[in-house]
Amino acid sequence: MRQILAVVAGLVVLAACSAPTPPRSEGAPPSTPAVAVLPAPTGPHPVGTTTLHLTDASRLDPWDPDVDARELKVTLWYPAAQRGGQRAAYMTPEESELLLEGLRVTGVPADTLSRTRTNAVADAPVAGRDLPLVVLSPGFTKPVSTLTSLAEDLASRGYVVAGIDHTYESHATTLSDGRVAGCLACDSDTDPGFGARAVEVRAADVSFVLDRLPSAWEGGGLIDRSRIAMAGQSMGGAAAVAAMLEDDRVRAGIDMDGTTYARIPTSGFSRPFLFLGTPQHVPGGGDNSWERDWRLLTGWKRWIVLAGADHQSFTDGPLLAPALAVEPLPGVLPGARAAELTRTYVAAFLDRHLKSQRRPVLDEPSSRFPEAGFCPGTCGRS
Repeated sequence: MRQILAVVAGLVVLAACSAPTPPRSEGAPPSTPAVAVLPAPTGPHPVGTTTLHLTDASRLDPWDPDVDARELKVTLWYPAAQRGGQRAAYMTPEESELLLEGLRVTGVPADTLSRTRTNAVADAPVAGRDLPLVVLSPGFTKPVSTLTSLAEDLASRGYVVAGIDHTYESHATTLSDGRVAGCLACDSDTDPGFGARAVEVRAADVSFVLDRLPSAWEGGGLIDRSRIAMAGQSMGGAAAVAAMLEDDRVRAGIDMDGTTYARIPTSGFSRPFLFLGTPQHVPGGGDNSWERDWRLLTGWKRWIVLAGADHQSFTDGPLLAPALAVEPLPGVLPGARAAELTRTYVAAFLDRHLKSQRRPVLDEPSSRFPEAGFCPGTCGRS
């Protein structure tokens, strides 16, 4: 299926480092392992982060028949009341090891990703009131930590971000008892109908988190529950469509390079939506799901394609590449630029639809961001 093929193709950013590392000269001192550093958030607020473990006892786990409840790990990023403090870990050493193993990445220390430098202060007190909420969903096989750069930036702009790790759909999800769950769903990803099933599961996860978050988090009372949006990459982007169809609390949605599976009613769908993707998603390109859905979106909508983007450009993948000894691919957006573009267009969409702030960058092509083409009219084909 296209979604899974796209994920596999996108792993080039990470998996390229599976090539053997060059041998050191005899007697040369060992090199210091590189550390990835996430770019600083661009908003005015310091950023805090914390983790919740929520259990939905009303449903069986869809991927493990031996588990009689669905447990979810939810990572929150939010505007913080303090700037100083201990920076949060990107992931644990065990999560790093299992993720690199799952992606078949070799030649670097197993804990490499756990040493990535973040910007959010662990468990800092939340600041503000009537804060809009953005639900964030990662690509298939990936933990939500791979969207940290985007999440931190949104939090610095005044959003609460709830990143959901969809248990058993990632190579590494740490549960409340310390066990690290692997990707049981990977055993089913070639089955017919897998994509539709996966986004249905994720839509249920999102609704459960929206039910529980106000009471499960000490800052939950500061969230404005009338201003909720969802964004996701790859399968997470596809899940944004599914979640919006199932739960009218989600007012607006963003799909970052995800083939869609949930079918929009022929009568149309009027809530705001942004498609943000690679040249694969131009009209007549390798994936026709956006073209199909575009005709059924009857409200505010944009379809933006970034020249030079690949499937991982909307994630932290390109930012992690130097620590994984990955050389940039010719013609692919550098990590810093990919992050800037993603942050710009995602935040502009959310500002417009959750804060009622005009953002001209969404109205027409910009000389500041020439990589962004507006479909179906000016995005062209690559």
